[in-house]
Amino acid sequence: MPEEWREIVAEWKGETTFIAKNSSGGSVQMGPFEGRPGIGPMQLLLAGLAGCTGMDVASILLKKRQALKDLKVQVRGKMAEDLPRVFTEIEVTYLLWGEDLDPDAIEHAIQLSEEKYCSVGIMLRSAAPVRTKYRVLLPGEEDRELVEVLK
Repeated sequence: MPEEWREIVAEWKGETTFIAKNSSGGSVQMGPFEGRPGIGPMQLLLAGLAGCTGMDVASILLKKRQALKDLKVQVRGKMAEDLPRVFTEIEVTYLLWGEDLDPDAIEHAIQLSEEKYCSVGIMLRSAAPVRTKYRVLLPGEEDRELVEVLK
């Protein structure tokens, strides 16, 4: 199988704002910073981890015929006090909605993502400890803490 490259081009838009684009037209804005709204490079790493491992866990559970209705992944990174672009620890929380989800299947899917599939997680684990946990909620039930974050 030939080696396949992925490419992102980040274009400076002035001050501390960049637009990152991929070859299929997808884009994300990084910045502006200093107390103003925007996504920074370190947050993009966390978003990459959430998306990567979320896709893994969902696809593994669906292949195992689990009745997964929805999945959200919350990733938090604790920044070093003296180094603004270094995580000292990372927490990943999986919120799964569905009935009769098998805890063993969930734990297996998370483990496979962590150890084999999600290269973002493997890379971040080499820099900081990553702790994971999950909660299963019934359809219609919501996680109050996450709802507050998403407002």
